[in-house]
Amino acid sequence: MELQEKILSAFIGKVVRKDLAFQVKGNLPVPTYVLEYLLGQYCASDDEQIIAEGIEKVKSVIRNNYVSRAEANLVQGKIRERGSYTIIDKITAILNDKLDQYEITFANLGLTKIPIGDAVVRKNPKLLSGNGVWSIVKLGFVSGEDVRVRWEVQSLKPIQISNIDLDEFIEQREKFTTEEWIDLLIHTIGLNPEPLNRREKFIALARILPHIENNFNFIELGPKGTGKSHVYQEFSPYSVLVSGGDVTSARLFVKMSGNKEILGLVGYWDVVAWDEYEQKPHRSIEAKLVDTMQNYLANKSFNRGKGTHESTASMAFVGNTKHIVPYMLKNSHLFESIPTDFLQTGAFLDRLHLYNPGWEVKILKKNSFSTGYGLITDYFSAILHEMRSIDFSGNLQKYAKFSGTLSERDHNSIRKTFSGFCKLLYPNGVMTDDEAKEIIDFAAESRKRVKDQLYIIDPIFCAEPAKFEYTWLPTGETVKVETLENLEYNHRNVMEQKQRVDNENAEDTHNTDENESNDQQEEKTKRPRIKHLMAKVITVRENQGGVTYKGLFGDYLTDAKEILIVDPFIRQPYQIDNLVDFIQIVKEVSTAQDTIKIHLSTQNDDDEKAAEIIDSFNDLADELLPMGIEFTFDFKADHDRYIRTDTGWTITLGRGLDIFEKFNRFSLGRANQANRRCKAFNVSINKTEENN
Repeated sequence: MELQEKILSAFIGKVVRKDLAFQVKGNLPVPTYVLEYLLGQYCASDDEQIIAEGIEKVKSVIRNNYVSRAEANLVQGKIRERGSYTIIDKITAILNDKLDQYEITFANLGLTKIPIGDAVVRKNPKLLSGNGVWSIVKLGFVSGEDVRVRWEVQSLKPIQISNIDLDEFIEQREKFTTEEWIDLLIHTIGLNPEPLNRREKFIALARILPHIENNFNFIELGPKGTGKSHVYQEFSPYSVLVSGGDVTSARLFVKMSGNKEILGLVGYWDVVAWDEYEQKPHRSIEAKLVDTMQNYLANKSFNRGKGTHESTASMAFVGNTKHIVPYMLKNSHLFESIPTDFLQTGAFLDRLHLYNPGWEVKILKKNSFSTGYGLITDYFSAILHEMRSIDFSGNLQKYAKFSGTLSERDHNSIRKTFSGFCKLLYPNGVMTDDEAKEIIDFAAESRKRVKDQLYIIDPIFCAEPAKFEYTWLPTGETVKVETLENLEYNHRNVMEQKQRVDNENAEDTHNTDENESNDQQEEKTKRPRIKHLMAKVITVRENQGGVTYKGLFGDYLTDAKEILIVDPFIRQPYQIDNLVDFIQIVKEVSTAQDTIKIHLSTQNDDDEKAAEIIDSFNDLADELLPMGIEFTFDFKADHDRYIRTDTGWTITLGRGLDIFEKFNRFSLGRANQANRRCKAFNVSINKTEENN
């Protein structure tokens, strides 16, 4: 059964085709979850006729019931003429303490101070949050003389699913493989999983963690147009997106109105997301907000008014970077674009649990969006809301023991990220050791990204450097954690740079012979160093850049005169391109004065293309021969993949030469391997055993 069929079968009535909302929405400023709520009622089918009829029905509902500001007076007249009418609008409630009653405001209809019953507000407290709640409202009009209030709310229903069965949702997880489940989640947030590799999917799903984990402090900075704010703006009725420049302490936490304390956004929403959280000219943040925020992020509470208030709301900060990553690593730090008011000390940053690398996310294009079935976002958001009360962080201790040099905030950040991903990907608690390790590595890397920048911003943290490594309990091995950008650009954090300099200075002091003359020492300095080749294992992470064949094993090919390549999967055009790239590297690094012999052993299971492949190899051999390279081939390879040289080295390749992700025809990656992204793989380089 294909994934789309599985989704429809497992979640009957709770799925929608994700492109339908875009078809219906047009220019209407209606959140996606509002449209999907309606589409889920009329279009939860794979029958094209039912979908077409459902779309027309939803369009009719939007056309007849959604209130646009331009037609507000027309709708008011319609309500008066009919006596009552059902509308879809954004509703905000306030308490009128003089009249001792709640009153609501319609964002588009233009009506204000309309009385509403206490019971309705008590049932829907988010109406008081100040940000409004999209609702279906039946509004009546009272005619006649001596009527104090003409408008009356006859019914109000927020657009969100009221009842869900969490156990049923968890049970459905068993019907999907992990890869299928991840793709289901990617479809659900509106993205197409096909162009994304595993790491890119993890980065996209990390944006959901504030929705599923209480008091989760998340930040993502990256280029424009990568969808950073989507899952906070239109994804869930439990989250609110505010402009980073418009947030005040009163709006966020508590507003004093006389002797009354009116809770701010954190009192009503699961997630408060700050959009455009980058430094803007002539914009400053009030000091009170910074202090209150730091206390809240650390203690889940804040002091305002007469007492202390607690909340489970998560904080998400999303913004654009000013420079590319290599520039920031070399000249500043990865937090350079956020408001300077939060950078005066590292206290605020130290409270962040996860820094999502937004620069690894591709700019969204037409094919980036899902056209398949995913869960209705309103249903999925309700599931995430229910799962906030579940904690999987204790399971971490079964798999890993982290270095004692990590602070308690480091440990807590890793635990919370681990718990959130477990609930998201393995809600039934069933996962393999490798799947657990995948989450742990991502969680630890995401926290290390924060800590590396703290060493630059606040020297106080340099006094107690953290060593990000852990013991993998199933095997006892020690695993070192590194961020992908540090690997990609060969960057070390401040503490690692200092340690390296100290070690080099100590080594130079130890190796200096006091009896040598200055001329002798100068001669040794000028003498070129001969690289000492050693056996080693190289691990390349998914999505890592800056990797080339030359960098991986070029030094081991320098003196070779005969090279054997065993790779059963060199037959597709792009795989033959990889082979040509490899031969080009051999030509560049070789010191051989005579002909270099390169033999390829591969496979050919496609008889129809056999002649075409043989012709390609023969053409390549003819071109290489005048260049001093004798190229031969056969089709006898088994499943192993390795390169063997006559100089005694065997280079074992986990993926063979096929280490790169797909890249566009018109891209720098086509011209230079260093500009390509990699698949995850290992390279093991060892001395060739004599009996081989």
